[in-house]
Amino acid sequence: MALEKLSILFWRSLLFTASMVAYTLPVRGQETPNATDKQPLPQQTVANQVEPTPKIHSLSDVQSAKSSAAYLLRKPKNQNSVSQISQATTDVVSVMDVKVNTTDKGIEIILVTPNSEKLFVSGKTEGNSYIADIKNAKLQLTSGEGFKQEKPVAGIASVIVTPVDANTLRLTVTGDNNAPVVELFDSQTEGLVFGVSTTASTAQQQTTPLPRLTTTQKQPAIELEVTAYPETGYRVNDTNVGTRTNTPLRDIPQTINVVPRQVIEDQSSQNLGDVLRNLGISNVINTSRQVDNASIRGFEIRGDNGILKNGLRDAEAGQGRGSNLNNIERVEVLKGPASVLYGQLPPGGAINLVTKQPLSDPYYSVGFKIGSYSEYEPSLDFSGPLTADRKLLYRLNASYKNSSSFVDFQNIERIFVAPVISWQPSSGTKLTIEGDYQNTRLNIENGLPIVGTLLPNPNGKIRRSLYTGEPSVDGSRIVEGRIGYNFEQRLGNNWSLNNAFRFSYLQNVYYNSTISDTDTLESDNRTLTRVVQSFSPYSSSNFAQDTHVVGKIYTGSIEHKLLFGVDYAHNVLSNFSSYGRTIGSLDIFNPVYGQIPGPTPPRTSPFIKITNADLGFYFQDQLALANNLKLVLGGREDFVSNAFQFISSSEQSDSAFSPRVGIVYQPIEPVSFYASYSRSFEQQTGLDFNNNTFKPTRGTQYEVGVKTDWLNNKLSAILSLYDLTKTNILTGDPDHENFSIQIGEQRSRGIELYVTGEIAPGWNIIGSYNYTDASITKDNTYKTGTLLPEVSKNSASLWTTYIIPYGSFKGFGGGIGINYVGDRQADLNNNVTVPSYVTTDAALYYRANQLQVGLNFKNIFDTVYYQVGTLPGEPFSVEATVKYQF
Repeated sequence: MALEKLSILFWRSLLFTASMVAYTLPVRGQETPNATDKQPLPQQTVANQVEPTPKIHSLSDVQSAKSSAAYLLRKPKNQNSVSQISQATTDVVSVMDVKVNTTDKGIEIILVTPNSEKLFVSGKTEGNSYIADIKNAKLQLTSGEGFKQEKPVAGIASVIVTPVDANTLRLTVTGDNNAPVVELFDSQTEGLVFGVSTTASTAQQQTTPLPRLTTTQKQPAIELEVTAYPETGYRVNDTNVGTRTNTPLRDIPQTINVVPRQVIEDQSSQNLGDVLRNLGISNVINTSRQVDNASIRGFEIRGDNGILKNGLRDAEAGQGRGSNLNNIERVEVLKGPASVLYGQLPPGGAINLVTKQPLSDPYYSVGFKIGSYSEYEPSLDFSGPLTADRKLLYRLNASYKNSSSFVDFQNIERIFVAPVISWQPSSGTKLTIEGDYQNTRLNIENGLPIVGTLLPNPNGKIRRSLYTGEPSVDGSRIVEGRIGYNFEQRLGNNWSLNNAFRFSYLQNVYYNSTISDTDTLESDNRTLTRVVQSFSPYSSSNFAQDTHVVGKIYTGSIEHKLLFGVDYAHNVLSNFSSYGRTIGSLDIFNPVYGQIPGPTPPRTSPFIKITNADLGFYFQDQLALANNLKLVLGGREDFVSNAFQFISSSEQSDSAFSPRVGIVYQPIEPVSFYASYSRSFEQQTGLDFNNNTFKPTRGTQYEVGVKTDWLNNKLSAILSLYDLTKTNILTGDPDHENFSIQIGEQRSRGIELYVTGEIAPGWNIIGSYNYTDASITKDNTYKTGTLLPEVSKNSASLWTTYIIPYGSFKGFGGGIGINYVGDRQADLNNNVTVPSYVTTDAALYYRANQLQVGLNFKNIFDTVYYQVGTLPGEPFSVEATVKYQF
């Protein structure tokens, strides 16, 4: 095909370079002290004064420590206890002057205090800014005002010191491209020193102090020790999924919800459906309780088209009976059309799975989960450096799962391994190679008859544990694997280039499932007719690549963050074929198993082969028109093709342009108002009566909303309103039977509220409410106003935990959650309603420095509900988790 030839030429022309700025936490440097003016901090003093620093185990830990932990700057004047030091910091200290000096790595900022008194600091990173709040301090400059200096050196946009209240100061250092890396020093002669570096690598920041070009005497870099609260991690500040650049969530004119690792662990989530419940996305199409399909804003997000992994489309996602969560760092949901960045996608949005990355410090964790229905799952998570200079890092996640189910005869066995290697030879170059392997064996569940579940049955209610298949026949084994890389290269001070590639492979070793028409029972309302459906061994292979450059330029006072990229995805489904065999019926109220299916029919047709390809070119401009006014412009042109080979062959090619325009206005720093317009597309294959190919379906969305930060940026909320329309939907041709025309239209309008973060020390919350009005607006078969199936108008969730942060019971805690899903229609006929339900979960925790124990109670009131159609939801269950870190 012409598109494939173009892709080959494109691939041969790629430059394989990359760049990355790693997340780091400031640590104590190794600067050699001068005997005359610098004295190292005695190790005995460190041990006596402060508890050991918690290890950083994951990206969420780093973000948590940066965003919410309080740090005490220690100065070796005496052997005071912790309580004495804390008392010393309660007196308000005057900052008499602010000095900004140049160093060979950037700048140093000195807060001059009388007698170089100690200060209490909590620091965090937000977008391109490092923000430090200095407690018990007041600004007393001779000018009587705050301090501000713009562009002190290349790479630093501004340095600002302002009072937050009568007893708190705030230092904000903003970088041109990325957040600066900061070390803290305690000067013997002047006060607190912030060493700001714009170019040092992660390894360098951990092993090399910031050299000084000034004569100010100071202590070695101060080690930061957590003294108040345990790590949280419910709130995430930045994301790449909304812009393909590291951007604060509040600067993106579209709804993005993030469920971080801490929530996944607190809830003991089993699959993606459990995670998405936190966002009000509860109607997961999960026939075997493992498949990754969902409905967002009224439109289905399929596992083979709509799920990303680390920003690359993953056509195999969910096809191996669900994404394994053991190596997932967080789940990001971009709501609404996302084709401008990721090509053809459903209009509801995209789900991005972000994997765990290697850590620069050694970390070893072993875990074991045991639960109801004979569930057990050992797991491990190892990471650390492979070389002394920490330029070569690794991470390995592995697990084994074996579990039955509340449904008779259903079980699952899964082996999972996910290794990652990261090499960073210099501060501007990084290569990450990542893969995973998953081998899954399970029985397939197909739901229950509608009469006896959603509709009354004169014989009574069907028990939810009923298995309607044939245990001796049914079964599936799927093997899948992925391998890929991400390569980044910094190009000067303002530009970087990223190239990523992944190959994935899935093989269906065997698949047999006894299925039935659950909508129809025989006249006795108890006999279910069945047939055995089998698939021949088939395979699916997919590769996806993306190359983009990011840079910053200025036109006058307007700052532009530019993005130019090209990506290509190619998927082949081979040797696909299915056939049916007869088998006896089943009495659903007195089932008898052990029936033998009929013979395998002879093959009369060839295998099916389907090939899909998508080549896209995209651009984006994030304009900072002012400090509080931002504009996002973007567009993408896609060239897609589909080839279908069966008894006869067909090929179809299409192109589509997808735009996005958004604006963000921040009247005050914690509040962002936004509005956006965006479009998406999906290829629609086939021919009408006149042999004309169908056009792609289009999604068009208008969205407005407000994003707010509360409680000193520890709690965030998003309120959004949207109008989303899908057009070019196939509907029956009234003039030609068995043909279709493209006049169908569906529309979804709604309101969404999302809240996440820390309310008080140790108290975290994540909650959502969705109102979704999704219906047909044009169709030849269904009348206008017909509700879309499996879309509840109202859904809500709330999960909150509290871990005691200090005292004799430090580390003990618990959590409770409520999930509500309203009524929804079972199908487009709108004559059967799936009833609403409420489920309640709870948990108990104990978390010491190295030991974590959790006990999760799910559906504690044993509510009977139907998750999708007639698929029953899980009853009351218990899971116990133990994790030891060393």
